[in-house]
Amino acid sequence: MIKELLSETEQHMEKALDALSSDLVGIRTGRASPALVDRLLVDYYGVQTPLNQLASVAVPEPRLLAIRAWDQTGLSAIEKAIRKSDLGLNPMNDGKIIRLAIPPLTEERRRDLVKLVARRVEEARVAIRNLRRDAIEMARELEEEKMISEDDMYRAKDDVQELTDKMIKRADEIGKHKEEEILEV
Repeated sequence: MIKELLSETEQHMEKALDALSSDLVGIRTGRASPALVDRLLVDYYGVQTPLNQLASVAVPEPRLLAIRAWDQTGLSAIEKAIRKSDLGLNPMNDGKIIRLAIPPLTEERRRDLVKLVARRVEEARVAIRNLRRDAIEMARELEEEKMISEDDMYRAKDDVQELTDKMIKRADEIGKHKEEEILEV
C-alpha cells in the first residue's frame, strides 16, 4: 500500500519537474535554440497549431534561427505569430525562410529573466508540496480505514517528506542551471 503511494507520488513529482524543465527551455538565453519557438502557436487556417508542426527550425549560426515552413502559404501566419509573441524578436521573411536574429541580452533583461526563472521554480516547488500534502492525506485515510497501522502512516509521512525534499532540491538545481545559462555573457 505505502510503496504504491510513494511510487505514485514520485511519478507525479517527476512530471512536475519535467514540466518545469520544458517551461524553462522556452526562456531565451543569449544563444539561438529551436526550443524558443517550438511551442509557439500559429493561427493556421483558423486553427491554433504549434510551430513545430508547421515548419522545421534550424540553427545555422549561434545567434540565428532559420524557420522553413513546409507549406509556403503559412509563412505570413508564422511571421505574424512571432511578432505577436512575447519573444521580443523581429522576423525577417524572404519568401522562403524566416530568419530570427537573436540579439544579445541586456543586463536588465537578464535580471528580468532570472526573476522569471525563480518564479517558475517556485511554482514547481508549490506543486511538489501540494503532491506531498495529497500523499500524506491519503496515508491518513488508509490509517483511518485500518488498512495500515499508525506506525506505517508515520513512516509513510517521513518517506513522503524525504521524497519531497529530494524533488525540491532537484527543482532548485534545474533553476540554478538555467540562471547560470542566462547570466553567461
